[in-house]
Amino acid sequence: MSAIRLLVLGAVRQHGRAHGYQVRNDLEYWGAHEWSNAKPGSIYHALKQMAKQGLLHAHEIAPSTAGGPPRTEYEITDKGTEEFLALLRESLTSYDQKMDVRSAAIGFIVDLPRGEAVALLEERIRKIEEWRAAVTEHYVPEDGPEQLGHIGEIMNLWVHSADADAEWTRGLIARIEGGAYAFAGEGEPFVGVLAEGDENPYATGTPHPGDRN
Repeated sequence: MSAIRLLVLGAVRQHGRAHGYQVRNDLEYWGAHEWSNAKPGSIYHALKQMAKQGLLHAHEIAPSTAGGPPRTEYEITDKGTEEFLALLRESLTSYDQKMDVRSAAIGFIVDLPRGEAVALLEERIRKIEEWRAAVTEHYVPEDGPEQLGHIGEIMNLWVHSADADAEWTRGLIARIEGGAYAFAGEGEPFVGVLAEGDENPYATGTPHPGDRN
């Protein structure tokens, strides 16, 4: 799975309606350009492609009286919301996702009800433990990586990464069950997007032709 679809759909959904530069600005505000493939070209391409696929509705906006080119504003459709939630749920439970996909999923986890978020994270731990058990049928971590020569270091890295992931996920579950954060249906959510005209202290400032659309 590519993180860009989840990130773009989630950003548009949080705004209600947003033009491409707003989406780019939000993703840079979240630092996604550093930890994912959310570069300007990818963002604008994703917006256009998902509009063609019916996941977003493109609104053509007339130029302002102050001048400047017209812009396209995007709004998530019912189909797009279904896709967003499906990607989010898959990303939270699948152990083999890349770090950018997992990071995007955690960024949108509060879009789900609290109980469902906990259940998905528990499923994630189950899959990690299942994967670990399959690996350790052939590799015993307690015996050290040397048993397999230097290749054992690969197995050692995998097992340590899985253990760290499971430990972190258990901690997140405990915080959520302890009442941390505002989840879907629980009142005012955390505002993670920039309002029109807000300065972005993390913006790259690198111009792109899509910024004008």
